[in-house]
Amino acid sequence: MMGMKVTMTGIDIGVMIPSSPSPGESPGRLVAAARYAEELGFESVWVGDQLIVGNGLPLLDSLTSLAAAAAVTERVKLGVGVLILPLRQVVWVAKQVATLQHISGDRMLLGAGAGNERHRDSWAAAGVSQRDRGRLTDEALRLLPDLITGKTVCLGEPSSETQIRLSPPGTMPPVIIGGMSSAALRRATSVGDGWYTLAPPERLPAARAQLERLAAANGRPTPAITTMARWPSKAIPRLPTSLPTRSVPPSSRVIPQ
Repeated sequence: MMGMKVTMTGIDIGVMIPSSPSPGESPGRLVAAARYAEELGFESVWVGDQLIVGNGLPLLDSLTSLAAAAAVTERVKLGVGVLILPLRQVVWVAKQVATLQHISGDRMLLGAGAGNERHRDSWAAAGVSQRDRGRLTDEALRLLPDLITGKTVCLGEPSSETQIRLSPPGTMPPVIIGGMSSAALRRATSVGDGWYTLAPPERLPAARAQLERLAAANGRPTPAITTMARWPSKAIPRLPTSLPTRSVPPSSRVIPQ
């Protein structure tokens, strides 16, 4: 990318930073990219998440990558799109998120989702059944706010539950629910602060309308939309300083990739 100042009315622009290095590239480019994205004025930097990518693509750990980005930046927000919650023990997720909030000065954007069936080796390596991913995701989303903020939480079965409290407590970051399923939309409008989607732009107005209906039924505001625009990397330096907003609903975030 060449030097440019990114500005947009009504829509924030984030950017993916290279947590998945290309062959022959150093994984350390992520740190330089985060620093440069902040200099250019991007609202947020993002990394993907997966334990073992199905196509064999190398991928750095998401939360460790964001910690590295936090150490070399001061303003830019730090997003994971999205953390696959059922692959992880929820207490460790809470500890890492609270730590990242302390390191970054409360700049994290916690994208969260249930994952999918494409990355079969991840589920086998983590010892988690794919059939349980929805239940585990809902349980994690229920527990994370109290765990991260240092409240006492009961874990385990009723006959053998344990009370725990993590310290130091952190600030609960915005939760951005990923996925196109009905379960993902339910989570986004019941416990989420936003919705993360890879849907093409022409599908966003209908999705926004569905989010509005579900949120109204829950008595909650409509979650903001974070979407990814798949621009070729060579085109990113040529992004205009103002982009059309017709196909993207208000209160949204665009992540060029």
